[in-house]
Amino acid sequence: MGGKAVWHPVEEDVKKTRLYQLMQKAGFSDYDAFHQKSIDQIDWFWDLVVQDMGIKWMKPYERVLNLSRGIQWPSWFEGGQLNVTDYSLEKWRQDPEVSSRHALLWEGEDGEVRTYTYQQLSEEVKRVANGLKKMGIEKGDRITLYMPMLPETVIAMLAIARIGAIFTPAFSGYGADAVAKRIEAAGSKMVITADGFYRRGKVVPMKEEADKALSLTEGVEKMVVVRRTGRDIPWNEKRDVDWTNLVIDGDNAPVEPMKSDDPFMLIYTSGTTGRPKGIIHTHSGFPIKSAFDAGYGMDLRPGEVLFWLTDMGWMMGPFLVFGSLVNGSTMLLYEGSPDYPNPGRLWKLVEDHKITHLGISPTLIRALMKHDERWFQERNLSSLRAIGSTGEPWNPEPWMWLFEKVGGRRIPIFNYSGGTEISGGILGNLLLKPIAPTGFNSPLPGMDADVWDQNGNPVRGEVGELVIKKPWVGMANGFWQEPERYEDTYWSRWPDTWVHGDWVEIDDEGFWYITGRSDDTLNVAGKRLGPAEMESVLVDHPAVVEAATIGVPDELKGEVAVCFVVLKPDVEGDDELTKELMNMVGERLGKALKPKRIHYVDDLPKTRNAKVMRRVIRSAYLGTDPGDLSALENPQTVSKITEMSQGTA
Repeated sequence: MGGKAVWHPVEEDVKKTRLYQLMQKAGFSDYDAFHQKSIDQIDWFWDLVVQDMGIKWMKPYERVLNLSRGIQWPSWFEGGQLNVTDYSLEKWRQDPEVSSRHALLWEGEDGEVRTYTYQQLSEEVKRVANGLKKMGIEKGDRITLYMPMLPETVIAMLAIARIGAIFTPAFSGYGADAVAKRIEAAGSKMVITADGFYRRGKVVPMKEEADKALSLTEGVEKMVVVRRTGRDIPWNEKRDVDWTNLVIDGDNAPVEPMKSDDPFMLIYTSGTTGRPKGIIHTHSGFPIKSAFDAGYGMDLRPGEVLFWLTDMGWMMGPFLVFGSLVNGSTMLLYEGSPDYPNPGRLWKLVEDHKITHLGISPTLIRALMKHDERWFQERNLSSLRAIGSTGEPWNPEPWMWLFEKVGGRRIPIFNYSGGTEISGGILGNLLLKPIAPTGFNSPLPGMDADVWDQNGNPVRGEVGELVIKKPWVGMANGFWQEPERYEDTYWSRWPDTWVHGDWVEIDDEGFWYITGRSDDTLNVAGKRLGPAEMESVLVDHPAVVEAATIGVPDELKGEVAVCFVVLKPDVEGDDELTKELMNMVGERLGKALKPKRIHYVDDLPKTRNAKVMRRVIRSAYLGTDPGDLSALENPQTVSKITEMSQGTA
């Protein structure tokens, strides 16, 4: 690891950033000194943040932070009352300068566009809140959102939070089993779904899958259905409700005052055990952290347009919603595939909607860089100020392609890493500091991150565990009805220390690099290796599109690397190519780290947000239980890897 900066901030631009202006208000001009105070005095810092953001309280808080229950269970903004819908939407509706500004832009894959100003979105949320009340939804009730990226998805989220209920978004690509597990775990009283949505020019049905999910669980009283495609769908007159019947005029659903630590959202994440974890997020947590990261980390300003290619079932979906609304900005939702009907679709979205902040994944860029550069060259991308990236580690080649070819070395790439349990990021590329390819230039303000060796000592220049030593606003408020599992997952290795599960290295220049999940890491003959390091070497070969590396048991070395490689079209994976790739790894990483085998595959198992699932590859290859596969976009890839393992593992 290690590299030199390729993007350098201009002093004049630095002074215009919201983060620099916040530092100035606090009496700082040096970021490192400011960051140090933000982690030395976390209550001072988050008090400064909520005041600068203008968070609207229905009842002011009496105390910023109480740690009497331990660092694992911080109580933020004690005594305060607020509601996320109030400070992210109603506040702006009442502001004449903002109320007519676009809050939400939506584009369907078929080209349909719908827009909502803050005023219009507020009115629609209020109507749906009336409908929810009429159907008997009360404060604390849970509602599962099994929805594609539609305006109604955002409207439902805000309406549910407005009346003090709790929404739990499920990935739109889940099958019935996965949806049922999440409905049951949350104890949901209602499900909101759609008849389907468009992806790659075809209808993806959802209502039938939702029906199957409800047949597998109990407790759901009503299912509300948005008619996106207008196709014929099965209908249960006693249970099913058309979305249009939920939209009711009136004043029956005022904004419910909520305690600071009252939950408004549960996000279920897939675990290696197959039992999803319900991350609890509060009214004063997730929205403030995500909006801070967007507004001050990425410098999203009021009126600018944020678009992240994601699904509402993943953390970046709610991040998109609250990161934009709390900042008085505009969110763009897109329904379908980013390269349909051609590889220029993503860049056309940027041009058409004047996107200022674009969020992508490295996998998407690896796919797009195979195509003719005219797809982005013919588009006006001048609105772009920052490109965000999350979900997985980068390889140098696609990062540089995006930076040099698409961004013309002008647009900073904001690498962003954290997670659902964080409500945003731990590490980022702040626009006040130089940026190096594939790396991170700093922990975000308020995040007391470090890298420790196996004995709990800080390390530099070698791979270690990413840890967080102080709590932060947005930290998971436990797992839904599983407090012990939460403590065991993050707090059990070292006292009062959050262990995140990432391998990270800090180089001599101070850049941070994520090399993979710590349970993905290889230990070949005592040499620890992040899988991304080997994958970076492989994708440097002109024949290789993607690669994934796993560690498998070996009698001699303890563990050896096995690689799975996706080749460019019309390239054959023969013995000669295998030898070339083996030698490349040996030359770049050392002969001792050469993989034992290289397998050629058509695709790698991935989630819908393009994260390569190495644990699934490893389990399939070794013939062990792969755990929860419900998040996979392409489950057929697993059986092919299982076939490869016969007699080779």
